[in-house]
Amino acid sequence: MRNKTDSEKETGKMTKAEIVERVAEKTGFSKKESVEMFELLFDTMKSTLETGEKLKITGFGNFEVKQKADRRGRNPQTGEEITIEARKILTFKPSNMLKDSINAVNG
Repeated sequence: MRNKTDSEKETGKMTKAEIVERVAEKTGFSKKESVEMFELLFDTMKSTLETGEKLKITGFGNFEVKQKADRRGRNPQTGEEITIEARKILTFKPSNMLKDSINAVNG
């Protein structure tokens, strides 16, 4: 496994390449096979959410696309009233198991 650069250590972010590398190491699959699995998994998740279905991953959490209605807002620079257009948003609610796991590590 490659060492993280100083900037990666500072940001505390894991990249797609790092996830693929870890999957390859833990499963014994090649990086190419791991990339294919990763892409297939996320393409499946994306297409599920695009159709409006909820996505539940036991032990991890729930993803759901919700519709937000038009609403009134203000331009913070000018104070002018504006209409914020209706849009879809993606929400994630972590499972209790994930929350407990995170708190056990950081607590």
